[in-house]
Amino acid sequence: MTPLIPQDPDTLKRHLAREVRALRETARHGAGVRLEEGSAPPGAAPADEAGERCACGTRATGHGCRGEGDGPDPWACVRATLPAIPLSAALFAPLRDEDGVTVDFTVEAGNHVRAAEWLESPDRQVGRRLLEVQPGAAVGGLVGALGSVLDTGRALKGYALDYTEQRGDGLHRTKLLYDASSCGGKVLATWRAAHDRRELLSLDAQYIASMGWGTWDLLSGEVVWSEGLSSIFRTDPARPPALAELCDMVLLEDVARFAKFLLALVDGEEPSGTEIRFGVLGEIRTLHLVGHPVIATDGLPWSVHVIARDLTSQVRSRQRLAATRRQSDRLREEAAAERRVASSLREALLPTVSAELAEAGLSVAAAYVPAETEAAVGGDWYKCRLLPDGRILLAIGDACGHGLGAVARMAQQRHALAGLAHAPGTHAGQLTTWLNELLCADPAAETATGIIGHIDAERRFRWACAGHPAPLLLRDGAASVLDTEHRGPLFGLLPGHAYETATAELRRGDLLLLYTDGMVERRGEDIADGVDTLRKALARCDGLGPQDALDRILEACASDEHDDDTCLVALGVG
Repeated sequence: MTPLIPQDPDTLKRHLAREVRALRETARHGAGVRLEEGSAPPGAAPADEAGERCACGTRATGHGCRGEGDGPDPWACVRATLPAIPLSAALFAPLRDEDGVTVDFTVEAGNHVRAAEWLESPDRQVGRRLLEVQPGAAVGGLVGALGSVLDTGRALKGYALDYTEQRGDGLHRTKLLYDASSCGGKVLATWRAAHDRRELLSLDAQYIASMGWGTWDLLSGEVVWSEGLSSIFRTDPARPPALAELCDMVLLEDVARFAKFLLALVDGEEPSGTEIRFGVLGEIRTLHLVGHPVIATDGLPWSVHVIARDLTSQVRSRQRLAATRRQSDRLREEAAAERRVASSLREALLPTVSAELAEAGLSVAAAYVPAETEAAVGGDWYKCRLLPDGRILLAIGDACGHGLGAVARMAQQRHALAGLAHAPGTHAGQLTTWLNELLCADPAAETATGIIGHIDAERRFRWACAGHPAPLLLRDGAASVLDTEHRGPLFGLLPGHAYETATAELRRGDLLLLYTDGMVERRGEDIADGVDTLRKALARCDGLGPQDALDRILEACASDEHDDDTCLVALGVG
């Protein structure tokens, strides 16, 4: 039966504790037993028969603790043991000033180990002063630290010294860690580089890869972590967490997955890598864990190794990217919805060609070209319809802006014109003046341009202009710009202004083209050049009907960059 996987930290810790106790009990049956201090194995000689003891407390046989005279030299033992110390080690004698303050030390003995390749070994410094052989120690306060060992009797542990020295081949620096203790009025000290080259490379690799590793001895309980793992968990390197403490840091949702990983290691299996989230000082960190049990010859897993890589930054980047994608999708959906709404509004608001116009001998075609292909909405509009008095209302306008706001303003202006146009006996100048007053009276309204005109039974086009580009007339193969000396200000700009009208006589075969400024405005180009370009394109449409003429004009201008929406209305006189 498959054991149940713990689902919470407390259950996991109890399960883990039982597994470790059982492992230790099994290992204890075959373990050797160390003799207590003072006991001797069976058959060993009594202490008084084992030989004479030296003044230093060791057996005198074969030992050189005696000095050159007959009396014992207690320091000979210390000097004799220095070569066995694997770190740089030396015996220092203090040098004091008149006030008894330690100002330097003399190197009395030393071993052959160099803390760094460019440093001298202590045995080559015997008989010299400390500040002479280690001149960089003066800045780091080493003499004072060693002096306090003599004054207080307290040992010095892991004293860090950023040691810098100018040598013949250049400037050198390393971090040295000193340990020292007082010894009969002298100081016995050892020192080593904080990190050797391999340790530095390992630290760099951990930093670059955001990773670290730890070892948990299941029998003794000893825990060893790399600096990289301590950095990930923001813990003191001198006190790495035990497995039970690590269980309390796992997010509740990931406890079962961590339990499966951890218990497999304790059982001597090698689980596959897994991602676990931990709570570290108030933030969630995601780690990819890979584990390996250390199996002894008796088949018992006495230790487990875990390598962890911090994926927190990658996870956060993926989350930010996903959030950005969701936001982009939402914005695209909103834009698409706005386009659908605006497109429906435009289809409802922009008129189709009426059969009544055809009966009056006029043919009309219209086109709308958005500045952005994905946003087919704007404030451009036109109106062409038969009025009750027999005249044809022909108008075009451009409400400021884009999007639904511009569509709303376009609808407002177009419907206002439709209502005003039914007033009996009105002419184009009056309609333009009234529409301007409506926009000027509305504080929320923005400026707009427009042309409003009538075509009567005699084919006369009487029109007013509110800051709008002049219409073009194609006649007998020649295209011309209608005179705009009567042009007035933009809608909504100057209240009380009375707009004037102009009259153009239309003939059979004429083609009248009205358009908004998006058709003739180009960045960095004079609008007059744009109008002339459009005029030449219209001239090449001689003999074509309104729809064919618009198609040719749009095809000719398809490569141009439009910074604004464009509306065109072509009216053919039959």
